Amino acid sequence: MTDYQTARVSLGVRLRELREEAGLSGRELASRAGWHPSKVSRLERGNQTAAVADLRRWAWLCGRQDAIEGLIAQLGALETHYTGWRRSLAAGNRARQQNAIEMESRTGTLGIFESVCVPGILQTPDYARMMLRKAAELYGTPTDIEDGVRKRMERRSILDVRRQGLRILLWEPALYTRQAGRRVQADQLDHLAACVRTGRGRIGIVPLGTALSASPVHGFWIYDDERVIVETIGAELDLTDDDAVEPYRRVFDSMDRDAVNGKAALDLVLRARDRLKGE
Repeated sequence: MTDYQTARVSLGVRLRELREEAGLSGRELASRAGWHPSKVSRLERGNQTAAVADLRRWAWLCGRQDAIEGLIAQLGALETHYTGWRRSLAAGNRARQQNAIEMESRTGTLGIFESVCVPGILQTPDYARMMLRKAAELYGTPTDIEDGVRKRMERRSILDVRRQGLRILLWEPALYTRQAGRRVQADQLDHLAACVRTGRGRIGIVPLGTALSASPVHGFWIYDDERVIVETIGAELDLTDDDAVEPYRRVFDSMDRDAVNGKAALDLVLRARDRLKGE
């Protein structure tokens, strides 16, 4: 169970305690709150995240207004592990990229795995521009795309500053997934090939035909072996509990063993580029 799930279940346990102490059944509480009965069950089991208004109403109906502050604090702790993209990008792309710069500057070792795209610190400006624009359109967030691109390019300095503490793994399908137009995609593959040639980022490629010992369900970033950032479609997860982080460490190590490096990795990138340019 992840930090986020654990925190949501813990909040649900506290809500159930308050309801039972008040002598209310779940159906009675739902009726008084004007909710569907299943909502009470979902909140208590940790299957749904409560809104602040839900917590206030729950405490009031249980006659425990004194519990409101504690419930809201629990919700706040939960949300530190789960940030919806609309909220994460509310201040714009520049602010989001600046936060990443600050986090990366404090990190000694950084492990990156991506399965469907080239990671931000290896992106060309045009490729980054397309990725940021798609995100802004999807989530309806500020469109300060150019500021975001400039900040993302600043992040590339980590490739030279932290050579030994950085390891980037790409699953081969990421080389073929069309995230941008043909020319932009080809230029991105050329840049990636140059990084592989020079050893920037210590880039490894996991070939598609490899019999994987672990399944790369999604991309993730591991900071100092103690924090994992996972970008899902709906939100960004920030995992710090060791029980949640350890599986990512094991999967990363497994993918690292499966990856090819140096000339073998370069050949895979060039093959993808040549195929794209031959279309």
